[in-house]
Order: sequence, then C-alpha cells, then structure tokens
Amino acid sequence: MSTLIIIDSAPYGDWSGREGLDMAFSLAAFDQSVTLLFIGAGVNWLRKGQSPEGISQKSVEKNLSAAPIFGVEALLADGRDCQTYGLTEDELIASVSQVELGPELLNQYKHTVFAG
Repeated sequence: MSTLIIIDSAPYGDWSGREGLDMAFSLAAFDQSVTLLFIGAGVNWLRKGQSPEGISQKSVEKNLSAAPIFGVEALLADGRDCQTYGLTEDELIASVSQVELGPELLNQYKHTVFAG
C-alpha cells in the first residue's frame, strides 16, 4: 500500500502542513510506503537556509531532513510551482525530486491525502 501526502500550504503560519508531515512520519513508522509531495506555496517547505526565528518558529528544514530516517520514501516538489516561487534546484534541500503534477504521478499511489 502506498500513500502520497500532498502539502500545499506555506511552512509557517498554518498547522495543516505540519499535520501532513506528522501523518507521513506516523505511516512510515508503521512500515507503510509514504511519499510527500509539495505543491503551490508548499514548495517553500523545501527551501534551504530557512530562519524563522523572527516569528518564533522552528525551521521545518530540520524536520524534513529527518524524513528518510523515519522511512519516508521520497520528497517531491511540483517543478512548475518551484519556478513560480523562484526556487532553483540549488535552493532546494537535499533529496528533493522535481516532478510534474498530473494523472501519471497520482496513479502511482493507492491513497492520496491532501494535507493542505
């Protein structure tokens, strides 16, 4: 069974994305196949060198760097949305693959969860 969790909210100011990340870690901890896909403003989760201390938040970059340790199989980003938000491949954290969001991608997964 494979699950794709889609996050499209900015990394700070909204908890829905963090809930999606927690869901992915929980599924992976129980040996479930899980992949995270970041679209829209969610691609900003994947930006290197975040420093949200000014808004009293911890960087999500550290959480995402632990994803492979927890068993999350892949971190994906919609390539068009990366362009929209000015993210080049060099500005993305390690282990992120850019993909094209569409039926071919979505059909690879048995379950799709939209985490906001």
